[in-house]
Amino acid sequence: MEALLQEYLPILVFLAIAVGLAAVIVAASYIVARQNPDQEKLSPYECGFEPFSDARNQFDVRFYLVAILFIIFDLEVAFLFPWAISLGEIGVFGFWSMMVFLGILTIGFIYEWKKGALEWE
Repeated sequence: MEALLQEYLPILVFLAIAVGLAAVIVAASYIVARQNPDQEKLSPYECGFEPFSDARNQFDVRFYLVAILFIIFDLEVAFLFPWAISLGEIGVFGFWSMMVFLGILTIGFIYEWKKGALEWE
């Protein structure tokens, strides 16, 4: 039991310091900052104007295609950095696995290009 406490004590101390520091920072923001929001700040939408229509309108499909395009490039970057670091250890199989992955992403990019998601009017 003592060995277990010895191993987890630094983690508990770290968590206590983190929670305490977070509480101090939040309390300091309430003390230092002025708490006098105006009418626009209290409105449901802080975009600067009142909503003028129903939020349940259909969106253009290009918005979804741009979201897919973002996911394609986000995944590519998220996988390329660790792959590049460990390329020497994973060898030729790892290299060709990444080439297949990049090929699939390229097919998705070409699909978006052909659908006209990159052309805005």
